[in-house]
Amino acid sequence: MQNYFNYFTEIEDHFQQRRGRIHLLSTLDWALAETWKEAGIPLEAVLRGMDAAFDRWQERKARARVREINGLAYCTQAVMEAAEKMREAATGTAATTENQQSGFEPERVAAHLRRCALELRASGITAAVVEESAARLEELAENALKSAARLELLDGELTALETRLHALLTLEAPAELVTKLQQQATAELAPYRSKMQAAQLKQVVTQFVNKRLLEHYRLPRLSLFYMEQA
Repeated sequence: MQNYFNYFTEIEDHFQQRRGRIHLLSTLDWALAETWKEAGIPLEAVLRGMDAAFDRWQERKARARVREINGLAYCTQAVMEAAEKMREAATGTAATTENQQSGFEPERVAAHLRRCALELRASGITAAVVEESAARLEELAENALKSAARLELLDGELTALETRLHALLTLEAPAELVTKLQQQATAELAPYRSKMQAAQLKQVVTQFVNKRLLEHYRLPRLSLFYMEQA
């Protein structure tokens, strides 16, 4: 099983390799990758799907002029197909691993959590959710120093805290800002609508809006994936 914390980096690197040149993922791409992670789609399935999508594109390109692949959304259908094939092949088997590699030492994890708590309090947002989240982050930091944390469980709680922040910002942000972000996401996804189910389209738009609202209000991403590297 690929290391949990390499999920996004591996996707970005593989996309660049298949595209043949540097192309940093957009906010919308990251939102889509997060929906795959939250849906439990294995990294291997994502990479296989990306390969299948690019292979089909190259076959079409050999016959006619086609547009460049400029985003992960182009690969969505192929990723879903690859994930389904892997689920069928894995029926009746199960495996779990806990991989706490170098780079996620307790001191570094605790420092990340404390930094997030400070940034939450520095945001100037006075809602109780912000203070409660900051206090919980400090508690988790102390716990991380006392005993080695199970990283995926810890990251799950951080995701839950961030979800509360998303709900707060969606309620408090000006309606015109939320609408503008929704329209931006919808416009960028327009070329790929035929490759994505309605529920997934809606989820990606929501993820995009959530990420942009955090940026707008200068609130930190809590996940350990966003921990500063040494």
